[in-house]
This record gives sequence, C-alpha cells and structure tokens, in this order.
Amino acid sequence: MADTLVAERIDTPTPTSRRTVLVPLLSTLPWALVIAALLVAWSRGGVPTLDVARFGAYWVLALVLPGTLVHRALRGSRGNLPEDLGYGAATGLLLEIIAWALAAATGQQSLLRWWPLPVLVAFAAVPRQRRHWRVGGRRPLPLAWHWGMGAALLLVLAWGYTQWRMVPLPPVYGSYYQDVLYHLGLVQELTRAMPFELPHVAGEALRYHYLSDAHIASGSMITGISPAVVLLRLWLVPVIGTAVLLAAGLARDLSGAVWAGPVAALAAFTGSTVTLGSPVGVSGEIPLSYASPSQTYALVPLLLLAGLVVDVARGRSLGAAWPLVPVLGLVCAGAKSSAVPPLIAGLGLTVVVFWWRRRQVPRPALVALACLVAAMALGFRLFAGGGAGTLRVQALALLHFIAPYAETLGTGDGIWPSAPLPPGINDGGVLGWLLAFAVVAWWVLGQTPRWVGMGLLVDGGHRADPAVWLLAGTVLAGAGATWVFQHPSISQIYFWMGVIPVGVVLTTWSLAQARAPWPVLVVPAVAGALAGLATAGTVVGFAVPRISRPGTPTTSTVEGWLRVLGLSAARYVLFVAVAAALAVGVAALWRRRVPSSVPGRAAPAGRRRAAAIALAGVTAAMLGASAAVVVGGTVRSVLTEPVPATVPQAYALTADEMRAALWLDDNAADDDVVATNVHCRPVRTTPHCDARAFWVTGLGGHRTVVESWGYTDEVVAAHGVENLGYARQSFPDQALLALNDGVFSRPTRADLDRLRTEHGVRWLFADSRAGAVSAELAGLAQVRLVAGPVTVYELNRQ
Repeated sequence: MADTLVAERIDTPTPTSRRTVLVPLLSTLPWALVIAALLVAWSRGGVPTLDVARFGAYWVLALVLPGTLVHRALRGSRGNLPEDLGYGAATGLLLEIIAWALAAATGQQSLLRWWPLPVLVAFAAVPRQRRHWRVGGRRPLPLAWHWGMGAALLLVLAWGYTQWRMVPLPPVYGSYYQDVLYHLGLVQELTRAMPFELPHVAGEALRYHYLSDAHIASGSMITGISPAVVLLRLWLVPVIGTAVLLAAGLARDLSGAVWAGPVAALAAFTGSTVTLGSPVGVSGEIPLSYASPSQTYALVPLLLLAGLVVDVARGRSLGAAWPLVPVLGLVCAGAKSSAVPPLIAGLGLTVVVFWWRRRQVPRPALVALACLVAAMALGFRLFAGGGAGTLRVQALALLHFIAPYAETLGTGDGIWPSAPLPPGINDGGVLGWLLAFAVVAWWVLGQTPRWVGMGLLVDGGHRADPAVWLLAGTVLAGAGATWVFQHPSISQIYFWMGVIPVGVVLTTWSLAQARAPWPVLVVPAVAGALAGLATAGTVVGFAVPRISRPGTPTTSTVEGWLRVLGLSAARYVLFVAVAAALAVGVAALWRRRVPSSVPGRAAPAGRRRAAAIALAGVTAAMLGASAAVVVGGTVRSVLTEPVPATVPQAYALTADEMRAALWLDDNAADDDVVATNVHCRPVRTTPHCDARAFWVTGLGGHRTVVESWGYTDEVVAAHGVENLGYARQSFPDQALLALNDGVFSRPTRADLDRLRTEHGVRWLFADSRAGAVSAELAGLAQVRLVAGPVTVYELNRQ
C-alpha cells in the first residue's frame, strides 16, 4: 500500500508533474543518506555485516514498528512519517523496557524477542486499529526540513563515530574507560532473571539507574549479538537520533516554525558551550556522553515526557496517553536519577505561578506533578544506590572542578570538605569571593545558548503561556542543582546536561518569536560560527589567538586567573556587540530593500523593535558559535586518522587477558560464579589501589565473588575517609577478600570447597599480573585455559 507505515501517501495528480515526482524523492534522499552513512560507520567500526543486519532489523521490527503503532493510537499521527517514526521509536523503547522487566521477573528472557508480535497482531486484527498503520491527517513538512534534519543526524552520527573509533572491540591490547566496563558488567547481569546482584561483588543487591543497560541487554538478547558489540558500537547513534527527532518535534510544536526543528536538533545535540578561546572551561558542554549510557539514554524518555507535560500545563487533554506520564517518569528515574527532578521543579513552578495569577488550581498539571513525584520516589527506592546517596548540599561545589579555583584557593580544601561553601572562598577573603563570582558568571555566559530563551518571560503574551514557565523552570532547576549540590565525581553536572536540550528548545522558540527577516538571523549565525571556529582553532590557518592561562597548575595565582577571566569576558562582550550590530544593520538594509507587504503599514521600528532584533541576532550568533565548535571538531576528527599509542598504556590490558575473559563468557554457564584475583587499575593489586577494574565481569560476563568494589554503596558512601577517594577505599569485608585471594596465593582444598558451597564458585580466573598464583592450584582445580598471564580453572561440580 502506498500509504502504509513505511511510506507516506502522495496524492499524485494526472498528468504527473516533474515537481510531484521530485519532491518525494528529494525528501527521502537525506534519510537514505543517514542510513547509508550509519551502515558504513558501523562497518568501519569492525561490526560484522550479519550483526549490522540483525541490529537494523531489531530496531525496525522490535522498536520502531510497534512503537509507532502504539504512539499513533495514544497520541495520534504527527501528519508526517519522519516524526511519526521518531516518536514511535521513543515509544518502542518504553515498551521494550516494560517487556524486559516482565521477562526478567518471570525468568522468560528467551521469549523477549517475541514481545512485538502481540502488538502487531492486535493492530492488524482489530478493525479500529488498522488505521494506525498509515500516516493520519497528512501534514507533510517542506523539503528544507528533511535536509536540515538529515544534516543534524549526520553530524550526530559523525560525533558517535569519533567516540567509538578510539575504542577497539576486544580482544586487543588497550584500555577501556572504567565506567564503560562497569556498564558492560551490568548489561551482562541484566540478561539474567531478577533479583539482580552487583556482578562485581556477588550477593550484593544491584541498586543503580540501570535501565539504559537493560535496553542494551535487550538488544543483545533479541539479536544474539555480543553485549560488548552492542554497547561499544551499535546502541548509541539510533538512541541519539530518536532524541534528536523528539527535540525537533517539540521545538516545532512550541514555536510554530518548521525551521525551528532542525535548528534545535543541531544546537541541542551538537552544540557546545561558547568560550571563545578562553582557557577556563565551562562544565556541562553537551548533553551526550559515550562513557555514560545512562545520561544519553535518559534523554529519550525525558523529551517524550516533556512533550506530554507541556500539553498538560497548557490544559490540553492527554486522553488515553495519561498512563504514559507516570510510566515515563519511572523510566526516567530508572535511567538517570538526575533526569526527573528538574522537570518536576519546572512543573511545580508552573503550578504555583498560575495558581497565583488565576487564583485557581490547574488540576491536570497538579495531577501530573503528583504522578511525577510519586514516580521519582518509587524510582529512588528501586534504583538509587550509594552514588545517589553521596550527593549532598554544598553551594558552589562545582568550583572544585574548575581550574581557576581548583589550582589556587581550592588546593587546601581536602578531598571531601563538608562545609556550606568550598572552604577556600572564605579563606581567600575578598579575592576569594571575587574569584568565585567571576567563575560562576563565566559559566553562565558560556551556557548562554541554553538559557537566553528565558527572555520569553519578559514578553507579556508569552508570560501567560504555561509552557514558557515550565521549560524555563526546568532549565533553572537543572542549573541550580548543579551549583547547589556536591558529588565526589562531579555527577551533579548531570542535572544540567539533562536539561540542555530543553534549554535549546526554549532558545529556538524565542528566536522564532522574534519574527525577524531571515537575513537578520542568518548573517549573525554565520558570523558566530566563524568566530567559534576561529577561537577554537579548528581550521588550520583560520584562527584567533587563544587566551593564555596564567602559569602552570602549580604556579597559577588568583590574580592571574582574574585577569584571564576579565579578558575572556571582554572578548565575549565584543562578540555580543558585533552580533547585535550586524543584526540591526542587516535589518535596516532589509527594510529599505523589502518594504512592508501590508499597504499603508510601515515596518516595525523604535527602540523596542531594535532591541528585539539585536537580541535575536545575538541569539543566532550564540547558536552558530555553539554548533560550530562541535561540528568543526567532529569533522576534523573524522577526516583525521587516529594516531595509535606508541608507548605502553598505564591501564592497558593485554589481548590475552581480554581473550581469556571472552572465553569464560562463552564457556561458563549463565549463573556460574567466578573467583578472581583481579581487583585494581593497573592490574597489580596493591593497598588502597584504584579498585575499578571491572573487566573480568564485563568481558567475562559472569558474577564474581569479589572483583572490584569501587562503586559499591558502602564504599562510595565512605568517600573521604582517611582522606582517600571512594575508589581507593578498602573492601569492607576483609574476611571475604582474604578467602577469595587466598585460593590463588595459598590454595587449600578446604578454601576451594568453601567458595564452591557458600558462594557458588565454579571457575577461578587467575591473572599473574594481578598477584602471585600458586603452582599448587593446578593440582586442586582443572586447568581449562592458559592465555598469556591468565589461567582459567574449573572446580569440580559436586
């Protein structure tokens, strides 16, 4: 059928005109290019062709197709195929999590791959539901929208490619970021039945926002592809692409401008902070993270939920879609604990403001608020672990991770200062407070593309729109939480990273509402992009000198950093002034060349209109500079061949170590438990080492008695004890650790029997690089594999 799910209906007149033929073809071409580029990127990333085909079929048949049908049934068609499929993919991801939870709770993971079948049968068999197989109420989008979205998706794909190209698929000689291996271990664990355990310390309950890992585990179980391949290569870009389509749809809905969708998509996901060559970085640059699957995955349910909450705040009925609000709230909480609180704060602000203005309670918004608060509370109980519990109040704690403070006043703060403010601020006197204010002000300036849209609150007409308060409150809450809370691993920054797309949508909305002629926006945007490229030094031969830092990390001074911040601010003021002047000048020229189209009506003039034009020009320049930095760096990285490491890597694993772990994954039974002497990074075990190895569980795919304890609840909560970070704390159960390690250095039959009977151990993974391995062990357990420094033993099953 020409108007089925996989193709929009085109009413073709007779005789067929050339335009009628070309428009559908040209609209389809950018999407075909994106798909082709994705397949090439996966292939260049070492993914076998069969795995690419399997994963593509999984996304189409097990996520996009059932999700699109359900979303159309609950919310109606968007009137065009790309947005229908984007919202459908997001709904499919939600349905997959529900199906995975049911399979894990019942131990029926083998049936998980069939979960879409009942959905498809229902929509095919029930007459009333068959209409959802086609685009309803067709409202096709212009050709420029398709190409703009294609460009945004290609840039997202290029970013993803640059992330994974430096992360080889195992087995190789090399190292992986510890969080990637930690997530790989969780993915392996989530292929098992409930209740889940922390695989790195068997027997400890798993308390973590692990739903991103559940998605990756589902993809692996449904396709039969190795979890390592799904995590390191396949899952990332399709999920980001879904978030891109959601952000674009939200921007179009709010602004009413079709062009706002591609602009928001580009700036939200491939836009960075604007620092104009300053050596002072601005934390929270982009909302995406290859090393944090939870952050990236959470953007999809969060943006889908934000669209629903916007409608609720505006008093629109959700009808059959109401159950999505609490379910999405719970999924957001289970994907990233920092995702829901800013949205709750934004909705709470909206409820208070409109109760105050109208003296009546907006009941639908209040119901949605109650649903989200309940979902957050339930999510905290089900998912939050020691890391979330370590979050505590310390205003301006982000200063600990920003060079001007960290290298000067913060050197004496200690590893975990428990004070209302970073101690160095008061110790520095007036200069301390001046530096703190300057750094915070610079952070706010660098993040301008994400908050400047709050200017809509100044306009009386938009101030009456609940959606403006909702988005503005969400952005403010994300920024506030980032600067109010303290976490030992700067995890408070995720409050901000999660709201970046929301802020950019609000900014794009404000730009559309300026109703400025297109040259007034395009010229400053291009100028801003050129300034961003020049100050970043991305293009060889086209660069503005960067501002030099004051001395080295050990010799810099407060005065030196204040001078740098002053120079940075001066460059920023110049950038804003030039952008405003360009916008006003172009607008004046445009009025002369293009008179008002309404007879007898002059073009708007006056100071207020000039200020609006100037603000629009500055906003466009900010968005241009923001996008240019990431786009330029990404394109340059794609075109540059990576340089392989020529010196030994401190945390590198050997190919034999990885090969042995992968062998264990293939040969041990799913529920077998492993004992290993590997605990640390680097591999050698030493007192108070960095206990975040995670590769035996991640690559080996099985629970261990004790591998690495750096992220366990008790250890994370002990951060700062004896002035040591959580990763270097001792394992709490020293008796268990002694039993575990003793079977490798001083093995006895009694200790092996105890591990087998009390802890279910069936395999020993001994690495001589981690510590001494007794030759007597070969006489007490069967040697199954020798690979370089690793020997794998199997215990007799009794």
